[in-house]
Amino acid sequence: MSVDRSRLLTESVNPRTADIDTLEPRAILDRIHTEDLQAVTAVGEVLDQVAAAVERVVRAFREGGRLIYVGAGTSGRLGVLDAVECPPTFGTDPSLVQGVLAGGPEAMWRAREGAEDSPDDGGAAIAERDVGPRDVVMGIAAGSTTPFVLGALREAIRRNAGTVFLTCVPPADAPIAREVDVVIAPLTGPEVIAGSTRLKAGTATKLVLNMVTTAAMVRLGKTYGNLMVDLQVTAAKLEDRGRRILRHLLGVDYDEAGALLAEAGGRVKTALVMRRRGVGREEAERLLIEADGFLRKAWGE
Repeated sequence: MSVDRSRLLTESVNPRTADIDTLEPRAILDRIHTEDLQAVTAVGEVLDQVAAAVERVVRAFREGGRLIYVGAGTSGRLGVLDAVECPPTFGTDPSLVQGVLAGGPEAMWRAREGAEDSPDDGGAAIAERDVGPRDVVMGIAAGSTTPFVLGALREAIRRNAGTVFLTCVPPADAPIAREVDVVIAPLTGPEVIAGSTRLKAGTATKLVLNMVTTAAMVRLGKTYGNLMVDLQVTAAKLEDRGRRILRHLLGVDYDEAGALLAEAGGRVKTALVMRRRGVGREEAERLLIEADGFLRKAWGE
């Protein structure tokens, strides 16, 4: 059933770009860039709400729960993107942060617009993952009305999971906002091309998702300072990064760092504890468990 969405901020016509089809390429880019800056400002205005979401996610992870993003179209793809980047960046299990995309995996590569119209499918996606009270489900819908996302959130609520809603319209215009635990609503305004929320709204969404997982991982001890010490070497690029981290923190040379990394089974944090505490791999891993994964604690700082 068609719904009139003209009242939504994300569907409004932007008066600042009404003549965009008459401009030369550089002038078009100037307009787009000017509008994009609003996305960064809008996110800055909702950091308290982002922090509330981070706290829930950290609590979920510590209790053995998961973060599950749910979205359609651009929103869903951004959730998938953030989820798949967590294992190589922070050494997490792929099940810890998940992305659910309306239309399934194939919708990542080819748009399936009609897939977003079923709330029952959204609810089924949550049921299939056996979501429970330890989990957090974040629904992502720039315009706030995506039935797939709303169905997923309501099923998550029914299952007593934590719920977060990320949208780019005022919460008062989104009925689901009254039902979830946390609402994050960066108001990015009308798009350069009316209704094309892959632009400013998409940029704000990407910024928020980056913040949520990065801040949560920092709070879980996945970094030492700003270094990703929970890195698991799975590619040449990551091995190089791991060696450089060891060189920086331990003062060893590049080759020695490689040998130490191999001895630690490719785990940077394990290698760091082995060398600093003068222990073997098994003892280093025990010390890390005892320190809840925090390198500073495992080092006795």
